[in-house]
Amino acid sequence: MPPERWVAVFAGGDPPPVEAVRWIPRESFVIAADSGLDHAHRLGYDADLLVGDLDSVSLGASDRHEGELEEYPENKDYTDLELAIAAAVRRANTVVVVGGHGGRLDHLLANAELLGDHRWAGAEILWLAGEDLATVVRHQATMRGRPGDLVSLVPLGGHAIGVTSAGLHWPLENATLAAGSTRGVSNRFVEAVAEVTVRQGVLLAIQPGAVLSGVPGV
Repeated sequence: MPPERWVAVFAGGDPPPVEAVRWIPRESFVIAADSGLDHAHRLGYDADLLVGDLDSVSLGASDRHEGELEEYPENKDYTDLELAIAAAVRRANTVVVVGGHGGRLDHLLANAELLGDHRWAGAEILWLAGEDLATVVRHQATMRGRPGDLVSLVPLGGHAIGVTSAGLHWPLENATLAAGSTRGVSNRFVEAVAEVTVRQGVLLAIQPGAVLSGVPGV
């Protein structure tokens, strides 16, 4: 088992809301992906590791950084966030990605697909994407909310097969959520805890507004 229990990865993009701190255990090992360092500092975190080509982090934030540094050339084959997640899963089994939303649509879509990559199959990944919380579901995941809260189940990287849910208004039983299908969009909690299992494939369980709701799941 990796030595750290939790790793928080601060990505670039729009600044995360201050409520995000409720979802980040204080004992987390903190990794910043380039300008994610500015977001980490804004929420009161110093990064243990800074990763990236450093083309967007502010000079003030980089000068303040006293942790480790993994610097890469600007002309590289991977985004700073991908490199940061790779560093995270070497250190922990649970990764909380903070930010990486807003701004460019290509970055947003690429980040969502990145979280479902098979390389992270041994890790539990949560994504604090602005006001929204997303849980990567590979085999099984438990989510917390309030009755009436929205949750959408979106397949990543292909079909999600054998999907079964409990605690949701429209339950699924051994269902297939095909890539490109909207069948899993806008379901709702009917209990405080919902469970989703997937026999094959990967889902992103998205809870709109959950980061602000005050129901931390970590």
